[in-house]
Amino acid sequence: MTSPDTTPSILVVEDEPIVLATLKSTLEREGFHVVACASPIKALAVLAETDFAVIISDQRMPEMLGLDFLVESRRLRPDCSRILLTAVLNLPTVVDAINRGEIYRFVAKPWLREELVATVRNAIQRYLLTSHNQVLQAETARLNAQLTTANQALEAKVADLERQRGQVASANQELIQRYESSLELCRRILTAYDPILGSQAKALVEFATKMAQTDAFTAEEAHALRSAAWLCDLGLIGISRELLRSFRLRRGEYLADRERAMLQHHPIYSQTLAALVDPSMVIGETIRAHHEAFDGSGYPDGLSRNSIPWTARCLAVAVGFVESGLPKAAATETILSHSGTLYDPEAVRLFLKVMHLVNLPRQVNEILLEELQPGMMLATGIYTPHGLLLVGEGQTLGPGIIAKIRNHNDVTPISQRLLVYT
Repeated sequence: MTSPDTTPSILVVEDEPIVLATLKSTLEREGFHVVACASPIKALAVLAETDFAVIISDQRMPEMLGLDFLVESRRLRPDCSRILLTAVLNLPTVVDAINRGEIYRFVAKPWLREELVATVRNAIQRYLLTSHNQVLQAETARLNAQLTTANQALEAKVADLERQRGQVASANQELIQRYESSLELCRRILTAYDPILGSQAKALVEFATKMAQTDAFTAEEAHALRSAAWLCDLGLIGISRELLRSFRLRRGEYLADRERAMLQHHPIYSQTLAALVDPSMVIGETIRAHHEAFDGSGYPDGLSRNSIPWTARCLAVAVGFVESGLPKAAATETILSHSGTLYDPEAVRLFLKVMHLVNLPRQVNEILLEELQPGMMLATGIYTPHGLLLVGEGQTLGPGIIAKIRNHNDVTPISQRLLVYT
């Protein structure tokens, strides 16, 4: 196939030498490269070896009719433009040949030079367009093949990435589940050590979760607030139950300096233990500062105002509410009364904004025997020293049951803790 960038060649087949020479001379003066051949048989041999843009053939030749020659040449060179020269015009035959694509045009003898040259130029243009189109089609096919290969590779890559994404998502979900299980385990440890601590932790998590769902925190802060709510009291496990009980019942009164120092250092102990569950610095700082006061009177570091992490200021309000042991209305009043002193006013506003969204679990309080009152509900059963059930868990106390408990205590002192729902 002749390249569109080279000079197109023209094959002229004519059995009359003078006519052949005239055609060759006429076309060469126009700048065409012309190969002249007097025999259609020899011309077919040339076509077998060489490509041409245009083939011009006379119709009446002794060895083969021009139309038959052009039909045969189409088998060898299907893309070239074929022109038939004829003195005897058999119009139906010629038109049929054009329609079937066997010839491109016909030129009647004697020809006009301008008409012949114009026909040849058009024939060359048609050949060049056809050749260029084939090049484009070949390039398109090559690019399509490359695109198909690339698409297949991309699809395989996407499938692989999707598989990896699924694995990562599954791993992340498993990590989240394990993390939540670790937090829940910490709460159960708290509950096993002290049921009140477990109950308070559950309530703290509810408040922290609702606050974390607002737009007042970054994603990291929201995670830290919720995790700190689970873990902030872990350090109390290292403090004796008797000291915790005395602190709750007397609200810190009559504590020795050493005992008070132990209680005030529990956020540091909690920070250390929480790092074993989650080493996040934000979580650790939140836990350490959750008992700091807005006015600087808190512990363990005496921080104040904005030097206290925002997450710790918010957690402090929830801790104050939950640990108050008061009914909801009274606890709210207590929080409001300390806004600007113990608590950051902005943190108080955020807490009050989400408080109504929290379905609080029943709080558990420890009381003295003389504090038993009708209407209270036991959070744990009361047993005799021999393990016999005296009053069951969930029992609502009336005057008779309270008298029974006190009478039994007069005979056999009740050593276990008295826990009631509030």
